[in-house]
Amino acid sequence: MTPERGDIWVFGYGSLMWNPGFHHVERVQATLHGFHRSLCVYSHVHRGTPERPGLVLGLDRGGSCRGVAFRVPAAESAAAHAYLRAREQVTLVYREIWRRIRLLDGRTVEALIYAVDRRHGQYASGLPREVLLHHVAHGVGVSGRNPDYVRATHAQLSSLGVNDATLDWLVRHLPQEAEEAAV
Repeated sequence: MTPERGDIWVFGYGSLMWNPGFHHVERVQATLHGFHRSLCVYSHVHRGTPERPGLVLGLDRGGSCRGVAFRVPAAESAAAHAYLRAREQVTLVYREIWRRIRLLDGRTVEALIYAVDRRHGQYASGLPREVLLHHVAHGVGVSGRNPDYVRATHAQLSSLGVNDATLDWLVRHLPQEAEEAAV
């Protein structure tokens, strides 16, 4: 498919991969250089609260990240962009920026990405795995339970052939759903 003038690309590395929430006409694996996927954002809305924060993924600087790119047709790009701002910019923990990504078929395109703002109070880099596990196991927000987010993202990454050691460990150590409900 040849992109039309005015189409936009959106790079997903977490829940956008399995729940984009906007219309797109193309979905393809992609790699972003200069950023890596990290469970480095305290979630105060979607997967936790300020009193009981969950943890969600952010693009943090350095390395590279494999994910999914979505092509949004020009006629729907403004609506998709507005939707993404409402979803990703609730607390302004992410910076909205444009970066080049390489699609699986070799094309290079400019894509909208949401990278973590390291100066934001919700930035949570370098937490020990046991602390990650505590936050994920107990986080619940307006978009649901934090363990569901981690499991769904892990499953999506696995289907793409992407291994994320931190998410692998969390999925193995998270309590089963019946145990989570009792917490």
